[in-house]
Amino acid sequence: MKALIFDVDGTLAETEDLHRRAFNAAFADAGLPWHWDGELNRLLLTVSGGIERMSFFQSRLPEAERVELETLHAVYQSKRSHFARILSAGKLTLRAGVGPLISAGREAGLLSAIVTAARRPSFDEVARTCLPEPAEAMFDVVITGSDVSAKKPDPEGYLTALARLDVRAEEALVFEDSPVGFAAARAAGIPVVVCPSDFGPRDADFSGALAVVPSLEPVHWARFGFPPSASAVAAVQK
Repeated sequence: MKALIFDVDGTLAETEDLHRRAFNAAFADAGLPWHWDGELNRLLLTVSGGIERMSFFQSRLPEAERVELETLHAVYQSKRSHFARILSAGKLTLRAGVGPLISAGREAGLLSAIVTAARRPSFDEVARTCLPEPAEAMFDVVITGSDVSAKKPDPEGYLTALARLDVRAEEALVFEDSPVGFAAARAAGIPVVVCPSDFGPRDADFSGALAVVPSLEPVHWARFGFPPSASAVAAVQK
């Protein structure tokens, strides 16, 4: 084990329902008769990216109820503003065990990275709210949806992270919460630990995961071979 790679929304912090609320506020601002409840949002989370998610949603509507791509972009900008407002109104925290896991990785001399489908401004809002330090001080590499041409489940983000970290897929370990992120990491050939979000798709298939855990608290670390022994870390760093 040489590097730990983390997804953000749903993995570092439970943001998915906050995004849903922000989308609904933006729909209301635009005068759209759209409303995403919790169950519908679970389905929509199988699609990465805000504009992509709205496009998928309206593709299932009668053609007369659809809007132009330009409108979706405007709604997305409004959604970003609402999301920032929601974050500023309350304290978003890291999911249980995430902070200790990141710290333990650093203490073990492991590299670390972020790979998220969120665009850079959205990631920055979340990072400023829940991380104890600037993201660049905590992670060696940060890859957002603004840095890739294809979002999850495409493996581009994870492959880019591997290249920038200069590690092989088998030397890294990914932490994900959703089927789409899991598929992206698997397509990149990286072992994956899944900690499902409380707001994600129900009964998702994570066959092939290194481990599926209820939280990333230390009590579950042994299930995915963490922390690595000092000798193991030294061996991969030679």
